[in-house]
Amino acid sequence: MEKQTLATLAASIENWRAPEVPADIPHGDMPGDKVEINQGHIQKANLIFPLLVPLAAKAAEISSRVVVAVCGGSGVGKSETASLLSHYFRSVGVGAYTLSGDNYPRRIPQYNDAERVRVFRTGGMRGMLQKGVYTKQNGCALQKLWAADVDADPSMALDEPWLQVYQAAGRAALADYLGTEREQDYDELSAILAAFKSGAQSIWLKRMGRTEDARWYEAVDFSEISVLMIEWTHGNSDFLQGVDIPVLLNSTPEETRAHRRARNRDGKIDSPFTTMVLEIEQKELDSCAHKAKLIISKSGELLRYDEYRVLMDTQGV
Repeated sequence: MEKQTLATLAASIENWRAPEVPADIPHGDMPGDKVEINQGHIQKANLIFPLLVPLAAKAAEISSRVVVAVCGGSGVGKSETASLLSHYFRSVGVGAYTLSGDNYPRRIPQYNDAERVRVFRTGGMRGMLQKGVYTKQNGCALQKLWAADVDADPSMALDEPWLQVYQAAGRAALADYLGTEREQDYDELSAILAAFKSGAQSIWLKRMGRTEDARWYEAVDFSEISVLMIEWTHGNSDFLQGVDIPVLLNSTPEETRAHRRARNRDGKIDSPFTTMVLEIEQKELDSCAHKAKLIISKSGELLRYDEYRVLMDTQGV
């Protein structure tokens, strides 16, 4: 029935008109997540939906259930856009559910933030040892930089070759951690996608807040759901199996920082370390961008991959 609905909708998609957007619509399932939909998000969703429907109808020819991943950097509007797309599907009679990939890291945010720092600093010190620049004096200087939380600041290393070695090695170690299976539980989420596509009527989904005691599972009814919408930075990762249609919402690290600053998500938005993390995550997104079925610019324009590539090259990404 849903397959036919998608096929019928795709055949007449030129006649589709965006429905009203209520003040409060269902959104991603991460505890405490806030979704504030603005006209920019609506503009993006209105552009994406008529392009997405034919892709979903084609995917439904293989499996009656379709998985869409809305990916991009923090602040690009993944949660809002995915929520709107799910709302649009429901408005035309196609059941849709929005799943937040941020429920599936291996550690709660506090511990994962600490692990990121540990990976960077351990990798940096090992790099110093390998290059023969670790000395007792440099080790003491490094501890002072740690205390001030500026060991990732490139300006601190301008006249300190040993610190340049530390930062380069630490960055390489962090790049080998961020977005990998060591950080994210892709196996669990891939298993959920497999269960969804196999026709499971109910699936236990993970919930993860920002504290150790805010972790649990909820049984979600999927009996009327045909489109599973994932909103997640890593939704287009090679580690995640089962996504039919990756949609990339493009942004730059600076745009991401501006959004995090507006949300006041944490107290280290502009720190050198956070800047480095965002740059590495952007490179991860960039490396997988060729797989995206749709790429939307920050300003809400559809981009071909070659246009995206030119845009990112001009920004030095």
